[in-house]
Amino acid sequence: MTVVKPITIGIDATNLRGGGGVTHLVEMLRVAQPKLHGIKRFVVWGGISTLQLLDERPWLTKITPPALDKGLFQRTLWQRYSLSQAARDAGCDVLFVPGGSYAGNFHPVVTMSRNLLPFEMGELLRYGWSLLTLKLLLLRLIQSRSFRNTDGVIFLTEYARDVVLRVTGKLRGQTCIVPHGLNPRFNKAPKLQRDIAEYDDAQPYRVLYVSIIDQYKHQWHVVEAVAALRQQGLPIVLDLVGPAYPAALKRLNQTIERVDAERRWVHYHGAIPFNELHLRYAEADLGLFASSCENMPNILLETMGLGLPIACSNRGPMPEVLGQAGVFFNPEQIEDIARALHELIESPQTRAELARASYERVQEYSWQRCADETCRFLVKVIQQRKIGIIDV
Repeated sequence: MTVVKPITIGIDATNLRGGGGVTHLVEMLRVAQPKLHGIKRFVVWGGISTLQLLDERPWLTKITPPALDKGLFQRTLWQRYSLSQAARDAGCDVLFVPGGSYAGNFHPVVTMSRNLLPFEMGELLRYGWSLLTLKLLLLRLIQSRSFRNTDGVIFLTEYARDVVLRVTGKLRGQTCIVPHGLNPRFNKAPKLQRDIAEYDDAQPYRVLYVSIIDQYKHQWHVVEAVAALRQQGLPIVLDLVGPAYPAALKRLNQTIERVDAERRWVHYHGAIPFNELHLRYAEADLGLFASSCENMPNILLETMGLGLPIACSNRGPMPEVLGQAGVFFNPEQIEDIARALHELIESPQTRAELARASYERVQEYSWQRCADETCRFLVKVIQQRKIGIIDV
């Protein structure tokens, strides 16, 4: 008789302190169904602030070694020299490292590619010769080594996998593509699309761009494009939402000062709490995304889920995610951004058709799917190490 060994999965949340990494972990474990995959227990190591965000589950053990509530240096040392033994002591069958960087000796281990910026040299060099550039180059070396030495790597999009493999070469471990999901708050059927003639300066047509102000996000080009459309008489305003990288914010402010010194139609709102973000989308008429470097464009998913017509960058994985459900543009060409916006704004029918198509398309991106496919891949990696479990 074949004996099925109950599976214990360890998760390294050592350096997950906020943003998309924490969101992924919280949402995935919130909907996970371990029993369906033959998994008995998850053990997560992380800082107190991170682990407090995880729902209590009978199959979830949360552990915070003192070093994980200290600085980056102490956390890195603990991950390097103590995590592997901690995973063995906990009886883990596989160690999942969603942060991407791993240098321990526990196996099997599965990492995740989350940050594509270190692997796209042209985008990386937008920062010039700076400390951030050096940091990204170091991360490129560290993560390349991690991906080569682990037993499995999860990528979020096909595009990201192809970019990373061009740098690392063929990996010895298994790979799979598991997209992120979409929070249920970002789910609202498209609204009725009105003719642009029904808008005026008192009730303008609102274009929304949510993203960090950064070198590869091209907000200044978007401002210039909207300025060009306003000169044609279109009553549109631009809302920018997100935190800012200082050098990029300086460039954005210089552009705004030149084309809209009184801030009549460009409004930069800064960072908005994630749990309030859907309210900002609800005020918009059109969503715009002008990034030229993404791994998994979660903001694009949110825009799709809230039923907005979308003008989108043609770079990176954006065409893979949005498909034919938007109007694409070159994010570094002002005239092309203006062309895409004009195409949507002037045609309520086009807006309605594309908004409906993107809303239907985004329904494929669920956290339940993410959790199930992640669990299946982790179990598959265990099986390939031949430790005596059956296919679940």
